[in-house]
Amino acid sequence: MSTRDYLHEVHERVHRNLATLLDHCDTLADGSIDKKMEGFGYETIRLQIHHVLGAEEYWVGVIKGNFNADDDAHLYPTIESLKQYRERVFQIGRDWLESASEDELLSARPMDTWGSKQKVMTPAHIFMRTQTHMYHHKGQVVAMCRLLGHPCSGTDYPIE
Repeated sequence: MSTRDYLHEVHERVHRNLATLLDHCDTLADGSIDKKMEGFGYETIRLQIHHVLGAEEYWVGVIKGNFNADDDAHLYPTIESLKQYRERVFQIGRDWLESASEDELLSARPMDTWGSKQKVMTPAHIFMRTQTHMYHHKGQVVAMCRLLGHPCSGTDYPIE
């Protein structure tokens, strides 16, 4: 299996699980996605989900040389708007993976990041990190749902 095929498969599974979680969050009581909960870096479900999507969009932008570091969470006030954002971010990742050669995926190179910092990084490593990052925050959202009395299942990475 090529690196690209592997990353495609991981990316598809991660986003499928996130879509399942978004469907679950869509069944929460009104206002629940914006209920602040202590002990989480992002205090609401909405901000947790926005953060992981924004991170993937940002890092794929870094790889492509045109990143966006805007704080635009206010543009996604509902689960439906986050579902649309997820679809758009998924497509951004998919399009980049389809266009990247194996050599591009695995070759470390200097990249510009936020704050005019330049770092030498490997695109495949960056992309994989966005996917593991999503599971970290997905776990936090699942914990938040549990605290709201609305436990969730079926969003773990499927092992076949």
